[in-house]
Amino acid sequence: MSGCGADDATVTLNLLLASYDGTVGTSIEDRWDAAVKAFEEKHPDIRVAVERVPFLKLDATLARRVKDGRAPDISEGNFFAAYAEDGRLYPAGELFDVPVQANFIDSFADAGQVDSVQYGIPTQASAPRLFFNAALFEQAGRSGAPTSWDELHSCARALRRIGVATPYALTFGPEAAEDELLAWLLAGDGGYSSATGYAFVSAENEATLTWLRDRLVGEGLAGTDPAKLTRTQAYAQFLQGKVGMLLAHPVLLGAARQAGLKYATAAFPKRDGEGAAPPVGLNDWLMAFRANGRRAEAKTFLTFLFSSPAARTYGTGTGTLPATVSDSEELGEDRSQRELWPFVRQLPDAEFHPVGLESWPTVRSAIRERIGSAVTSGGRPRDVLEALDRVGSSA
Repeated sequence: MSGCGADDATVTLNLLLASYDGTVGTSIEDRWDAAVKAFEEKHPDIRVAVERVPFLKLDATLARRVKDGRAPDISEGNFFAAYAEDGRLYPAGELFDVPVQANFIDSFADAGQVDSVQYGIPTQASAPRLFFNAALFEQAGRSGAPTSWDELHSCARALRRIGVATPYALTFGPEAAEDELLAWLLAGDGGYSSATGYAFVSAENEATLTWLRDRLVGEGLAGTDPAKLTRTQAYAQFLQGKVGMLLAHPVLLGAARQAGLKYATAAFPKRDGEGAAPPVGLNDWLMAFRANGRRAEAKTFLTFLFSSPAARTYGTGTGTLPATVSDSEELGEDRSQRELWPFVRQLPDAEFHPVGLESWPTVRSAIRERIGSAVTSGGRPRDVLEALDRVGSSA
C-alpha cells in the first residue's frame, strides 16, 4: 500500500517468509529481521512488512494467496516454475543490474531458470555432506570416513557389531526423501532427469536402489524402517548417539557441538570410490510477483539483500550458506566460519532437483510416497522408477 497523505511517500513492500521451529529458526528469523531493519534505515521511503508462515505451510499459503489475487510482492518458497510459466513473476534480469545478477553462483542461478530465464532467486543455500559419529567409529575400529560404497557398507557392519541401532540413517520417509534419493542416485552415476525431461528409469538408478535394498536395508544397517524415517528424526537420533552416519546439512553442526558430540563430515562417496559424488544443491527460493507493480521497490530491496554486508542471512549461526560468489569467497577467508568451508567449496558443483519444471511439486510428492517401497524386502526398484517416470510425464 502507498502512503495515504501527501507528505507520506512511503511504499510498503510485502514480504512472505517461512518460520521455523526454535532449534533452527530463531537465528534465521533474527538474521532476516536484522536485514530488514538495516534496509529500512538506508531506505526510509520503503517499509518492508514481513509476514511469517510455518515452513510446512508456506507453499500452500502462497498458492492460495496468488489464486485469490493477494500475491505478496516478494515471497520465499520451494516452487516457482508454475508462477513463472503463468507470467506472474519478474525475471531476475528486471530485478538486478548485471553485476549483481552475475554474482550468483552459476549452479544456483541455473537451477532458478525456467526456459533459460532466471526467475528463482536462491537464498539460504546448502549442499549436504556425510556426517559421522567419530567416537562410534573409533569404538568400531574405523578411522576416517568411507570413500566408496563398499567402505560405507563395511563401516555400517562394524557399527552394528558394537550395538549402534542405525549405522546409516536412510531418510526415505515423507519429509525429504527426494534429497536423500538424489544424493544416492548421483553417487551411482544416475539422477532424476536428462536434457529432455525426467529419466528415473536407467540401469544406474536401478542398480543404486537394488544396492540399497540388498546391502543396507536388507542387512538391517539402515534402521528399522527407512520408508518412515524423516530427516528431523534422523538428526535427533544422530545427536543422541543412535546413528553412525547420515547425509545432513550444515545446520546440524551447531546442534552437534551443543550436544557435545564427537563428529566429522566428509564428501558423500561415489559408488566405485573414484572421488566424491556431485553434491545435492538445496536452498530456499525468493520470487518477486508482478501483481502489485512494485518492481522498483523489489529491485531496491533484493539488490540490498544480495550486495550489502548488513543484509547477510547466512553463517554458522543459521547453518546456511551464501548463494553469491563474493560472499562465498569472503566466508572462505573468515576463520570463525571454517566449519562451513567444506560445505562452501561444494556449492559450484551442486546438482539440483528439476525445480524449473512445473510438474516438480507433483513428482516430489510421488517420490516421498513411493521410494521407500523400492528398498524394502521384496521391493521392486524398476517398478517404482517406472511409476515415477509415468507421474512425471502425466503431471
